[in-house]
Amino acid sequence: MNVRRSAAVLAAVAVIGAAAPAAADSSPSPSPSRALPSALYGDGDPQYDGVWRQSLALLALHTVDVAPPQAAVDWLTGQQCADGSFAPYRADTSKACDAKTAVDTNQTAAAVQALAALGGHDAVTDKAVGWLKSVQNTDGGWGYTAGGASDTNSTSVVVGALAAAGEKPAEVRKDGRSPYDALLKLALPCGGDGRGAFAFQPGEKGELTANADATAAGVLGALGAGLVVEPGRSRTGDAACAKADDPAQAAANGAAYLADVLAEDGHLTSALAGAEDQPDYGNTADAVVALAARGATGPARKSVAWLEENAADWAAQSGPAAYAQLIFAAHAAGADPRDFGGTDLVRQLTATGPSAAQRTATAETAETAEKKDESDSGFGVWWFVGVCLVAGIGIGFLISGRTKGRQP
Repeated sequence: MNVRRSAAVLAAVAVIGAAAPAAADSSPSPSPSRALPSALYGDGDPQYDGVWRQSLALLALHTVDVAPPQAAVDWLTGQQCADGSFAPYRADTSKACDAKTAVDTNQTAAAVQALAALGGHDAVTDKAVGWLKSVQNTDGGWGYTAGGASDTNSTSVVVGALAAAGEKPAEVRKDGRSPYDALLKLALPCGGDGRGAFAFQPGEKGELTANADATAAGVLGALGAGLVVEPGRSRTGDAACAKADDPAQAAANGAAYLADVLAEDGHLTSALAGAEDQPDYGNTADAVVALAARGATGPARKSVAWLEENAADWAAQSGPAAYAQLIFAAHAAGADPRDFGGTDLVRQLTATGPSAAQRTATAETAETAEKKDESDSGFGVWWFVGVCLVAGIGIGFLISGRTKGRQP
């Protein structure tokens, strides 16, 4: 497997906030001659995960009612190609994307989820969704790259993007097949090993092998959920695996599989080939979100407690995507991301992004614009406030009642 394909697979396997994209943030920084944008979260090489980690960072901040710096949002929107897709990182956005630009479904879908949540970016998200629809496979799913074989993780993160943008995933079809058709084909039957789990992709002979990270993604995808899941009521019963004739049953089977795997230690272990068994913090956080989405709050809280006790060093080493994953997990399980085992995840995530001075400069620029509008027109200040309110409301799918964003 070549380096490019290997990186692509790692990122795809890590979709729904898993460890690989987060770990990429701890890779060596680019050479001094290639300075990173000041608005980018994280200081690792963004070649494979720039848009991914930026999207997760912005979405996580929005989830905890923190308004991200405008410069960080502008950087993300500025990464979009003319056809609507996103590559992991475009150092020079003045150059148009071409056939050599390594765009992918995962970065594009993550950007849609973040920008849809923030609101006010319909032109960007509409183009991105249009591109995602254009590269849907005939089985109804998506691969990491356009034309690649469908996998559970990529299909699920795209489902989350479609839902975030106000689409109905079940109605997004290619040759009559929806994303849910693709996910059902990747769900393991109830008999044998890994029953009820999802595979990442079929093997060379069509066999399906249980994959915990793919299962976490598959549960969310089958439920039509995205990276952010609101805390919900606990569900009891129907824990036994049953034939998955519909996405809801596939999600129930996948959640039961995750709960069983997590029952002993409260965490997942690394599944990377050649790696020693060790706790997999990112995939454990993903599993928490999936379990919470399904209503398995007991197992979710047990794993959150384990993450609170053990994940701080991993997040500090891995960077913004890792902090975002933990924030998603805390939020889904009803824990406090500002006191997560003694760690303020929100403050730590913020520290990986634009500096306080840059955030102040952004605020001062907005204040100057407001004063200018006010002097130019008697209703200028109210126009400015109205625009801010509209941007804060976002599109219709957002949950109402969120408090006004605040800087940490």
